[in-house]
Amino acid sequence: MDIDLDLPGPRASSRVVVAMSGGVDSSVVAALLARAGYDVVGITLQLYDHGAAIHRKGACCAGQDINDARLVAEQIGIPHYVLDYESRFRTAVIDRFAASYAEGETPIPCIDCNQRIKFTELLTTARDLGAAVLATGHYVASRAVPGGRGLFRAADSSRDQSYFLYGTTPEQLSLLRFPLGDLPKTATRELAEEFGLGVAAKPDSQDICFVPHGRYTDIVAKLRPDAAQEGDIVHVDGRVLGRHNGIMHFTIGQRKGLGIASGEPLYVVRMDAVRRRVIVGAREHLAAASLTLREMNWIGDGALSDLPDDGMPVAVRVRSTRSPVEAQLFFRDGIASVEIMGGEEGVSPGQACVIYENNLDRARVLGGGIIDSTETMSAAQTRSLLPEANVA
Repeated sequence: MDIDLDLPGPRASSRVVVAMSGGVDSSVVAALLARAGYDVVGITLQLYDHGAAIHRKGACCAGQDINDARLVAEQIGIPHYVLDYESRFRTAVIDRFAASYAEGETPIPCIDCNQRIKFTELLTTARDLGAAVLATGHYVASRAVPGGRGLFRAADSSRDQSYFLYGTTPEQLSLLRFPLGDLPKTATRELAEEFGLGVAAKPDSQDICFVPHGRYTDIVAKLRPDAAQEGDIVHVDGRVLGRHNGIMHFTIGQRKGLGIASGEPLYVVRMDAVRRRVIVGAREHLAAASLTLREMNWIGDGALSDLPDDGMPVAVRVRSTRSPVEAQLFFRDGIASVEIMGGEEGVSPGQACVIYENNLDRARVLGGGIIDSTETMSAAQTRSLLPEANVA
């Protein structure tokens, strides 16, 4: 398999920095580009170093991963550097993660890491090293479009990571390449075996990298003790059903682990961080019909302000594990909002809403933002049932 990065001039004079996490995907990218004749330099970011997490299976960016990246670089004969960004990572990712939980949200630290650390710092390093592009092992595609480059869903929809990369800017996209965007994961494993890489059978990262033993509440409670304060569990009709030991233990759509007895299935439908309340209700209270976005990033054609008053038909993805659904995008008074056709259950503030041109498999990513607020299909009924002082 040959990788063509669409660069001018001979490959031997085209320097490419590869972001090497120590996993199989980025290792295969580095090996493919080295074999294709590019001048490859591997860079690994050291973002944290929790002793208990270093050898934890299913993690990423830990001490063992740095060592794995170094060994792969030695094997394929490329220079490799490790950059220490632990302090920056703590401020830009971990602190924001804890703060979001304290606000009753469900954050996605991988998005912050990509936006605020990996692409900004790695691209700066790539420029300093005289590289033409930065290549990563993400399963997403970048292709030329009028006026620049566009971001597209991966060929393998089961591995597509476009949900986590919507925050890339047009300038960054011009310098980014994703060689695995057209490959299934099985092919990547086969290539790793073909190259004889020691990470060929290494498990994929699954958990939040900086959370030892997978207990994110330990970190949230340490950084934001207010998220661990007790409060009431309240039904949408205003009844107090019980007590909880911190809103950080709950997320929208949660059914299990509520710690209350009820004759009907109940779900977390809203969080009230100010009053430290968890509001529960029937499943019918979960369907979100519309939502507003903050920290909006737009990488589609034109400008958001050019959208027509009646909106733009798009497809949106409100969870990384869900498929895009049809929606209408609006931009009014500087605020982006989305109306979801048919609604979506369990939509939580703090998660991302990623916007696609359509719901086809290889659709272009138009941008996205963090979900700031939601309006459910039964919101009007819920508000009429709750006394004004108790409205969540």
